[in-house]
Amino acid sequence: MSKSPPVRACWLGSAGYRSGWDLQAELVDAVRDGRAPDTLLLLEHPHVFTMGKAASADHLLWDEAERGRRGVDVIWSDRGGEATYHGPGQLVGYPILDLTHFGMTIPQYLEKLEQSVIDYIAELGIASEPGGPGLTGVWSNGEKLAAIGIKLNRSVVSHGFALNLTTDLDYFEGIVPCGHAEKRPTSVAAVTGYRIDTELAAHAYARHFEGVFGAELAWATPDALISSLAAGAGRVPHI
Repeated sequence: MSKSPPVRACWLGSAGYRSGWDLQAELVDAVRDGRAPDTLLLLEHPHVFTMGKAASADHLLWDEAERGRRGVDVIWSDRGGEATYHGPGQLVGYPILDLTHFGMTIPQYLEKLEQSVIDYIAELGIASEPGGPGLTGVWSNGEKLAAIGIKLNRSVVSHGFALNLTTDLDYFEGIVPCGHAEKRPTSVAAVTGYRIDTELAAHAYARHFEGVFGAELAWATPDALISSLAAGAGRVPHI
């Protein structure tokens, strides 16, 4: 494309899954209607198991009492995929993009999203690759470093990826991750020993997103993000 599409990037810090979900829904409507630019949300969530459209109740391995003891919620989501875990020390990226602005199909988008994560991980000295047939996400030596699950609303995508940085991998024992009991997750800390701050990782990752998608990023504060939505009317989510 001759001109780099502008994308607004925002670091939200730690945000509850439901509030992040509400914000995505507001942004999808605003981007689709031309009231907001394409947006890249970067954040981390408190402990939560999220269940995608292909998930089933037997993908939950911890009972309610154990989940309560561990302080982990369960939320059934509208994204694709099965069960996954979000928590502290995990970089979550939610690109809210109108794919017509980038001239790409869903398969091309998924390929670029995977590549942006792979390129960032390479910066940390880790070789990784997309999953094989039937395996989404980004993998290293047969273990999953990043999960990917998206939703398409007309031409606007939402949800995205979750990259394990310093994530407590014990929490994945509470689910069948992404429907594959035999496939285990790993983290940057487990592979390299490096403990990377999530906010620093967000800014470093954003450079690779910008390069892979050929975008021009402009950073915004959460307050500016919410204010722009309020100006367009409608329900404003609490972050």
